[in-house]
Amino acid sequence: MKISKLIYSLLTGLIMMGLFSCATIPKGAEAVKPFDKEKYLGKWYEIARLDFKFERNLNNTTASYSLNDNGTIKVDNQGYNIKKEKWTQAIGKAKFVGDDDIAKLKVSFFGPFYSGYNVIAIDKEYKYALVAGESLKYLWILSRETVIPEDVKNEYLMMAEKIGYNTSELIWVEHTKQDLNTKTLASIMRKALI
Repeated sequence: MKISKLIYSLLTGLIMMGLFSCATIPKGAEAVKPFDKEKYLGKWYEIARLDFKFERNLNNTTASYSLNDNGTIKVDNQGYNIKKEKWTQAIGKAKFVGDDDIAKLKVSFFGPFYSGYNVIAIDKEYKYALVAGESLKYLWILSRETVIPEDVKNEYLMMAEKIGYNTSELIWVEHTKQDLNTKTLASIMRKALI
């Protein structure tokens, strides 16, 4: 009797974990539709984020997206660790949760483990984006440039607050250094000129 209750409890727990781990977007948030993945590809500068352990102490953070041969999206995140005084890089992949015209994706940097990545606001020119993670712990404001217009920033902050995000906890990212790709390209160009 005790063993069957234990097995039942374990199975119930596993099912509940499975249901909660399937959530890829916060309640009240909606992924952009229609979404043009081709227009979204390329380099984005992180303007603001909610802090979490994989980006702790990073400034000058960027994300570059490109298509992989298998149809997934290559994710190349870079940032400068101000404590260690060195650049860091994380390469991952993203794939759409459903149709690729809905900006609801999941991203992985660690093997089979995925996390939600949802574009919940974007302008017509694909210059500014508001991205929600799978819960209210993850939020990013992105731009194609190192700055964002004040009106767009305020619109995105209001939108995030309406969903339930505490925007007073956002870290506003500085962009004061060249990223790894720019540094590498500059180094190659210098060597070629010598």
